[in-house]
Amino acid sequence: MKHWKILIVLLAFVLCACARREPARAPETPAPENERIPLWSELDWSGHLELDYAQSFAVDFSSEGYARISIDQETYLLTPQLGQPPAEVPEDVTVLRQPLENIYLQATAAMDCFRQLEAMEAITLSGTQADGWYIPEARQAMEDGRMLYAGKYSAPDYELIVSKNCDLALESTMIYHNPEVKEQLERLGVPVLVERSSYERHPLGRMEWIKLYGVLTGRLEEAEAYFDRQIERLEPILEQESTGKTVAFFSVASNGSVTVRKSGDYIAKAIELAGGVYVFQGLAENENALSTINIQMETFYDTARDADVLIYNSTIEADLDTIEQLVAKSAPLADFKAVQAGNVWCTGKSMFQESQAVGDIITDIHTVVSEEDPADEALTYLRKLT
Repeated sequence: MKHWKILIVLLAFVLCACARREPARAPETPAPENERIPLWSELDWSGHLELDYAQSFAVDFSSEGYARISIDQETYLLTPQLGQPPAEVPEDVTVLRQPLENIYLQATAAMDCFRQLEAMEAITLSGTQADGWYIPEARQAMEDGRMLYAGKYSAPDYELIVSKNCDLALESTMIYHNPEVKEQLERLGVPVLVERSSYERHPLGRMEWIKLYGVLTGRLEEAEAYFDRQIERLEPILEQESTGKTVAFFSVASNGSVTVRKSGDYIAKAIELAGGVYVFQGLAENENALSTINIQMETFYDTARDADVLIYNSTIEADLDTIEQLVAKSAPLADFKAVQAGNVWCTGKSMFQESQAVGDIITDIHTVVSEEDPADEALTYLRKLT
């Protein structure tokens, strides 16, 4: 009996020790004996990632193979595969180690960049359930078990994230509403990078974030080539003069209020680049960082009644198929010029998740404002309400 008690005590001790054990992490690769690890202060950041439109991030390169990423007030050091971070890295610099193979993705806008770079295998954990993805490859990856749901931004599954040796949590700015989550992830050894492409005012700046993900995944050459192809495809449209056609982009809430984009938002800019004229200008631009604003139907009526084109944003409210369904949301819409002319369009659900779709959105809007009656087959994200 005495021996059994000893065994039980020993077993309890082992179990407690395992519970306290730090999660397994990829071992650091030691530097060769004859190679001196450089000091942070010695690094020469003479190389720079060329950006044409994006203003919310910057990347500098050192001759030793490091990349320094700046996003808002945050700085990240990307260490090359099999390399060691430099010595004396400042405490406020977040160290990332290539290869990034187990990413927890909360920022849905980033998924399309990984898809275009054929790097989706790096994302193994998702903050969005399978039925919340409108990107088919992401939904399929979750259904196949190649990508697991690890909780939303405010309530992540810390145990699962640690057990998968997560090497980066890629968050949207929603994480700022729950700073304790960011702090807990970092305490667990998971670096956090906050994606801010939605803060880009120029539509093509939003699309240029693919270069950042090219740096992170080691596919910068592919990212630059992809971006250049999109710009080349858009050049004929960007070089044309405005058509003068006025456009309202909106949705109607259940309480009757109308959500529109601010004039500094990238959708408003996309309308202008496409040759249209966005009808809402200077609407409470400096009240907050949101890209949208809610207004009363009376205000919307006064401003957009004579707009040439109406584009209904179905990503906020339910999909529409007919003008009758639109008018059922708010009877005053029946008086609108575009409604009476049958020039009303609806967006697809996937439009905002597919961040690299900016070029197609501009092309679609250009087609709508420049052609008399374009067929749905000529469009990617817009379809006409009948």
